[in-house]
Amino acid sequence: MSRHFIDQMQYSVDVSDKPVRIISLVPSLTELLFDLGLEDRIIGVTRYCVHPGHARKEKTIVGGPKTFDFAAIDALQPDLILGNKEENYREGIERLQQQYPTWVCDIHNLDDALAMITSVGQLTNKEHHADEIVNDIRCKMARLASGKTLRVAYFIWRKPYRVAAGNTFINEMLKLCGMENVFADLERYPEITIEQLKTAGPDLLLLSSEPFPFKDRHCQEFAELGVTASTRLVDGEMFCWTGSHLRLAADYFMGLNEEISARSRE
Repeated sequence: MSRHFIDQMQYSVDVSDKPVRIISLVPSLTELLFDLGLEDRIIGVTRYCVHPGHARKEKTIVGGPKTFDFAAIDALQPDLILGNKEENYREGIERLQQQYPTWVCDIHNLDDALAMITSVGQLTNKEHHADEIVNDIRCKMARLASGKTLRVAYFIWRKPYRVAAGNTFINEMLKLCGMENVFADLERYPEITIEQLKTAGPDLLLLSSEPFPFKDRHCQEFAELGVTASTRLVDGEMFCWTGSHLRLAADYFMGLNEEISARSRE
């Protein structure tokens, strides 16, 4: 027997009463599945599924989020595949949808992320566990209190420089932190020039650990280019992972705000 679902892309998906052969095509979804207590039902993950640390050692690798290994997936014969509009690629998802129950999330803000967690709980008969995670995230995020709004630019790439702009989950997380994204009027992940950065005049540059792994040496780079804003390295997972990792993100944001406030008083 199967159950009927509508995913966040408004696709119709029929899923068995209890899916027992689950593939995750997204690192944050893999972590969520483990946190829901589904370790014994997960059969495939991507090479980038780093949480929990043993996931890639114990489960079959089915390629990367944008490079599916269809032969590996076919060999596993999954009864549920979980994907994401932004992190996966359309052609690959459409191919999988023709053969397997494939549920795709589309996340723009915190409400979307929490709805996704609830839905995955329903798909896998783990509603109670999903509700606990959602309630924990809501409570922690509600404690985020912003003081003076800080104007920031959030960098995701170098050569060329790219930032997270409007219509991104990262932008929504910056808002929760009480930060104003100086490039929020742009769309998605635009390339910017140093002159654009100077004109925007942020107070702080946030250099993310992913997808480009910014390091301490890159902070000085901006000063050498005549940018007067302060710089800080940040954990990219906290700003863009949309599953159960959000429980950690709220605590991280509170610590980040406290550290930035302390630095501004020095």
